[in-house]
Amino acid sequence: MADYQIIDRLSDLEALARDLLREDVIGVDTEADSFYHYFDKTCLVQIATRKNCYLIDPLALGGPAEMAPLAPVFASPKVRKIFHAAEYDIFVLKRDCGFTFKNLFDTMVSAQLLGYPSIGLAALIEHHFGLTVPKDEQRSDWSRRPLTDKQLKYAAGDVLYLIKLTQKLEKELTHAGRLEWAQEDFETLTHRKWAEREFDEHGHLRIKGAKKLDTRSATVLRELYLMRDRRAREIDRPTFKVLGNRTLLELAETKPKRLSELSNVKGVTDLIVRRMGKDLLDAIKEGRSAAAKPAPKAPSNGRKRVDRKTERVVNRLKRWRAARAQELELDPGVLCPNSSLEAIAWKNPEKGSDLEDVPELKGWFVKAFGDELAEIVSRVEEPQTDADPEPAKATATQTDADPPRKKKRRRRKKKKTAAPASN
Repeated sequence: MADYQIIDRLSDLEALARDLLREDVIGVDTEADSFYHYFDKTCLVQIATRKNCYLIDPLALGGPAEMAPLAPVFASPKVRKIFHAAEYDIFVLKRDCGFTFKNLFDTMVSAQLLGYPSIGLAALIEHHFGLTVPKDEQRSDWSRRPLTDKQLKYAAGDVLYLIKLTQKLEKELTHAGRLEWAQEDFETLTHRKWAEREFDEHGHLRIKGAKKLDTRSATVLRELYLMRDRRAREIDRPTFKVLGNRTLLELAETKPKRLSELSNVKGVTDLIVRRMGKDLLDAIKEGRSAAAKPAPKAPSNGRKRVDRKTERVVNRLKRWRAARAQELELDPGVLCPNSSLEAIAWKNPEKGSDLEDVPELKGWFVKAFGDELAEIVSRVEEPQTDADPEPAKATATQTDADPPRKKKRRRRKKKKTAAPASN
């Protein structure tokens, strides 16, 4: 199946939707333009059946909102929808098209649960079919029209092998005793909800090197960060295409006062000086003058202070996870992320069922390991001193409310592994 049909008229989309409702399985992918626009949108939806491939152009149809004929397909429990790294695709299709989802299969999640060392779609296709798929259009601007033949072939390649790949992965999941794990993860994906994207006015604190700045420089950095976001919104460009983080940091450190001094900062071109020079100097001036005022505090991340007992429990759980992950040939973060280990420690379960209401834990994980974990927690003794340690360093984790990032088709270094152990 090498050919594809472009769907750019409403009548054709309606006819396709009727045909798809008669299928039992389809492969799906999307392309968006977040690399080129501040306000990103769904620019292409690719769908493959066992015999045909369709490239649906939402922009030619009048925008993603015109994709409504496909809503019954994605909501149908009778049609299995196969994605690779479904989270981002579901996010944009819910946001832009208002779709709801039932009956999903995610090939990336399956590969993770099977302990594959390389979980990118290209790596899985090469592993199972011995084929090399092109990756040179990953950074294409999918909002530009017309799309090139190269872009269209690349987009079709993302769905052509999903159905056959699923057949192989599903057999492996069944053999490993992990099909129920995967099915629960797929069901969870269908119910995911994301809040409206809100600008984080404290995001400058996450720029690498920001925490080393003195108070005045940090205040200047914040003003530059806010100015950059306003500019990005005005011209509908991603913030990193307006000014890079390193450039913002150097501007905050050097604090130029004249236009002629801006060009001394790496990343500030003559064009930027002409278009944004005055805005940059105004932001720097505002930051310098505001440094004498109390700096606004970033909101708390809601993480509890880790006491000595909890820290001991978490460390013990990490040792358990390392051993179990090695036994199951799983990435430790796939088996149980650090945030979930902390949640177990805070719950301090007496029996496995005590973990069933912990939102950070997956049902299959509690069912498989709950009693084992409760026993481990009960064996951790109280520390001999009441003095608390220094607060544990909180690590940034993505929450359900955070919009997912577009999947990256990276290929990890291959390593030889045995078949995943059955559990």
